[in-house]
Amino acid sequence: MQLASSYEASGGRRLAGSNITRRIRSSQENNAKFVSAFCQSNCGDVSPNVLGTFCIDTHLPCDFNHSTCNGKNELCYGRGPGYPDGFESTRIIGNRQFLKAVDLFNSASEEIQGKIDYRHTYLDFSQLKVSVSTSTGGPQVVKTCPAAMGFAFAAGTTDGPGAFDFKQGDDKGNPFWRLVRNLLKTPGKEQVECQAPKPILLDTGEMKEPYDWAPAILPIQIIRIGQLVILCVPGEFTTMAGRRLRDAVKNVLISGSNGDFGTNIHVVLAGLTNTYSQYVTTFEEYQIQRYEGASTLYGPHTLSAYIQEFQKLATAMVENKEVPTNIQPPDMLEKQIGLLPGVMYDSTPPGVHFGDVSSDVAANSNFRKGTTVNATFYSACPRNDLLTEGTFALVEKLNGNDWIPIYDDDDWSLQFKWSRPSKFSPRSFATLEWTIPEDAASGVYRLRHSGASKPLIGSIKHFTGTSRAFAVR
Repeated sequence: MQLASSYEASGGRRLAGSNITRRIRSSQENNAKFVSAFCQSNCGDVSPNVLGTFCIDTHLPCDFNHSTCNGKNELCYGRGPGYPDGFESTRIIGNRQFLKAVDLFNSASEEIQGKIDYRHTYLDFSQLKVSVSTSTGGPQVVKTCPAAMGFAFAAGTTDGPGAFDFKQGDDKGNPFWRLVRNLLKTPGKEQVECQAPKPILLDTGEMKEPYDWAPAILPIQIIRIGQLVILCVPGEFTTMAGRRLRDAVKNVLISGSNGDFGTNIHVVLAGLTNTYSQYVTTFEEYQIQRYEGASTLYGPHTLSAYIQEFQKLATAMVENKEVPTNIQPPDMLEKQIGLLPGVMYDSTPPGVHFGDVSSDVAANSNFRKGTTVNATFYSACPRNDLLTEGTFALVEKLNGNDWIPIYDDDDWSLQFKWSRPSKFSPRSFATLEWTIPEDAASGVYRLRHSGASKPLIGSIKHFTGTSRAFAVR
């Protein structure tokens, strides 16, 4: 889903995960024991917008080097396979992942065997010394830097462009935005040289008020489950950055293990693990300063630092040694501030209750599979209660005298759309749209909306409402 969309949709991985879980559980006797996970790996430069990037005003391809349209990043968007329908693009991408996962599941033949082990440590990535090879092959000691965001970070990506006159591929910066930056924090000479060629927009690693703007102390972790080795990284690695890290760790495990790790080991990355520290690119990708390079916090040698430190963890695992942790990340829970305004209050017209139907299904309706049923309810702000253990939307089926939940807002066929008639109105509406699946059982159904309302005075109260019943043939 593009950021230009007004709606938030389940991502492709979430759709694929729910589909495969439903598929496997329906074919297993002990179906509740199966769990699937579509986890983020080294996808930092991967996009589901596979049709390319185009200008939304001219429909011509965007500038290749800077992802701009006539100099503006705001007009350059990627197109998914279902363009111009963002929901359809998300469905297609999710279904492709689902079909591949089913193929891998059905063809799996290797059993996980062996010991379970792990190594974990914290490191200060703002000042790590790293040994790298020079262009002539000799060793050189470099270091990482305090965190900083480059100008191209503010340009966003073609999955979600930024604003103003920022652009990707910017290794020079802009005099006006440098002046604005200096009002917050002027980076010192050493920091500028350390982060080069990144032009610093936000010197986040040296900004400490009201608390640290970026982490310095990060966790890294290796988990072993038999011949499966998971590298837990606290960021979004690009494709090539992840490949280099995997290869480096695999070489250490195989070469130093005395047979404990065979050549059949599988090394994978688990991204965005334990905490979050933006992106990690290769040294070469960093030089170009697109969005990912500008968002690589700790300078051009960030990946080399990860490789060096993960090799140490791998060596400790091979040699069955403990890994000392001499530092801990600061606990800043007490310092957190929130800038999102709270919900003022919710209201309905006189004589109307929350959950009452504003626009109902027609009486005595019959629907064919593949068609869409919708109803609109008087609602309240979803932020009053996110219903993480419940649901805002249900499709219920009549079973004898009981209504049984069949689909909820986790299912792709059911959409929950919340809106206000105006930005500051206390009134709001929830529309439930159910596109009847082809495999839905015939019978009598209804739509149910649940939520929570906040009065001007008093406590939050939960409500529910249902549409008229209708038949599916």
